[in-house]
Amino acid sequence: MGVLKGNHGNFLKAIKGQFQAQESVHTVEQGHGRVERRSVSVFREVDLLPGAQEWAALKTVIRVKRYRHILKGGYILIKKPTTHYYISSLDESAQDFGQRIREYWQVENKVHYVRDVTQGEDASRIRVEPLPNILAIARNLALNLYRDHGCTNMAQAQPKAGKGLNFLKSLFGMK
Repeated sequence: MGVLKGNHGNFLKAIKGQFQAQESVHTVEQGHGRVERRSVSVFREVDLLPGAQEWAALKTVIRVKRYRHILKGGYILIKKPTTHYYISSLDESAQDFGQRIREYWQVENKVHYVRDVTQGEDASRIRVEPLPNILAIARNLALNLYRDHGCTNMAQAQPKAGKGLNFLKSLFGMK
C-alpha cells in the first residue's frame, strides 16, 4: 500500500475526479486534546481509471478524509479537513485498510518522528559511510533503553540522559 502524492499528477487527478466510494467506515478518536473523525472509503473499479495499467497489481484505491477538532480552553477549534489517497494490491475491507493506515502512522509517530525531530537525525550533516548507520543504531538503542526504563516522552528522556551518568547507569540497570 502506498500514499498518492502530487508527484503522481494525472493519475491522482483521475482518482479525485472518478472516485466513488463502494464501501466506507467512519471512526472517532479522542485524545491529546483533540477529537479526530475519519472516513475511510474504498474504490475497487480501478480499471476505469486512466493510467491504472501502469500499476501492475492495483486492486483498490483508498480515500481517507480526516476532520480534526482541537479542544482548547472549553472551545472546539475545527481545523480544515484533509484528504489522502492510497493505492493497494490488496482487496480488503474499508475497516481493514483504516486499521492498517492507523498502524502505519503509529509506527511513524513512535519511531521515525522521534528520530527525525527529537534526536535531530534529519539535521545531521554526517554522510560518510558507515557513520550514518552507526548513529541510527545508537539512536534506536537510546529509544529502546528509554522505553524499557518506562519513559513515554522521548523529548523529556533525552535531556535527562545528557545531564548525568546516574540516569544512563539506571537505563542499563547499574547502581
